[in-house]
Amino acid sequence: MIPFLTVLILIACVILAFFILIQNPKGGGLSGTFGNMSSAVMGLKRTTDVMEKGTWTMIGIISGLCIISVMFFQKPQGMDNNKAVQQKSAPAKKGK
Repeated sequence: MIPFLTVLILIACVILAFFILIQNPKGGGLSGTFGNMSSAVMGLKRTTDVMEKGTWTMIGIISGLCIISVMFFQKPQGMDNNKAVQQKSAPAKKGK
């Protein structure tokens, strides 16, 4: 399950990078390409709003996948602390 979640996180990171790189740092972004048409035609929202929502959505997805992936990690077999404490506290046998 961990490799599957890792692939999903990587895909989400690539999509997030796409959303970030396509935006114009001055706020124009993709909406500057279409002019003022996209803000008022048939109730469509401006593309900067879509890009911003897409960015925040991808950040949420990545965060959620990272938190979910922690649930699937297993404790290593050789790292059982209880056995180590029991072995140290056991009395030594004295031979005759």
